[in-house]
Amino acid sequence: MATRRTSPTVRRRRLAAIMRQLRKQSKKTREEAATFAGISPVTISRIEAATHNPKPADIAMLCRFYAVGDRETDELVTLARQCRIKGWWQKYDLPEFVSAYTGLEEEANTLRQYSLDVIPGLLQTDAYVRELLAAEVRTYPEEEIERVVTVRMKRQERLAGGDPLKSWFVVNEDAIRRLVGGSTVMREQLQHLVTASRGDSVDLQVLPFAAGAHPAIAAGGFTVLGFPEPIDPDVVYFELRPNGLYLEQPAEVATYSTLFDQLRARALGPVESRSLIKEAAENLP
Repeated sequence: MATRRTSPTVRRRRLAAIMRQLRKQSKKTREEAATFAGISPVTISRIEAATHNPKPADIAMLCRFYAVGDRETDELVTLARQCRIKGWWQKYDLPEFVSAYTGLEEEANTLRQYSLDVIPGLLQTDAYVRELLAAEVRTYPEEEIERVVTVRMKRQERLAGGDPLKSWFVVNEDAIRRLVGGSTVMREQLQHLVTASRGDSVDLQVLPFAAGAHPAIAAGGFTVLGFPEPIDPDVVYFELRPNGLYLEQPAEVATYSTLFDQLRARALGPVESRSLIKEAAENLP
């Protein structure tokens, strides 16, 4: 299936899953595989954890050790080459956890995100992003601010076009009430939310204060990314500092998928959510 963009992050994750499975099916240890391929056991671990861009020659040797057929070997070697092709975001010198997430988001076809006290990144305005950066503990140099803003705005292109990222957002009411950057910046941001929520690929709901206690009250914000290829399983992402956290086990993903469904059920509908956002914008000082 053709995808809008090709992400080396997703390719690396796919290759990692396949190589793990092949080694286990052949009942070989990492040490045995490493000895045969002439590489270290640590490299095997990094390949299988998707934290390393493997050399095509190493993948070919491992396939030989696992008794993989010529056709599948060629496909996996090609996949290894694709892992080494840089994505558009990698030229911006982003932190590794930001680069890794952006790579996954690029090839995802569905996104479900719950946000607590900040507007989701895919729905933020330029000015709102700059105010968030200004509020950080460390001071960002102007050049880095421009890179962050540029990447975030470019990520938002996924919400439009011929193959948009189908996105469901549940935003805590606190996010639309918190005054970020003053009335002018916040009013523009809320008006942008209203406009974005009318897009065919965006479903935006607000979880109001009146909803009271809810299942995610102690869980924090999270994102569930889904992919078009069955071999690429869904993943849950938490934006933690200094590194993001990923959950990939089926049971873990199922737990957060159910949690998101519960939040949607408690949130206002799309029309009611737009009305609340408009009211919040009108009541700004």
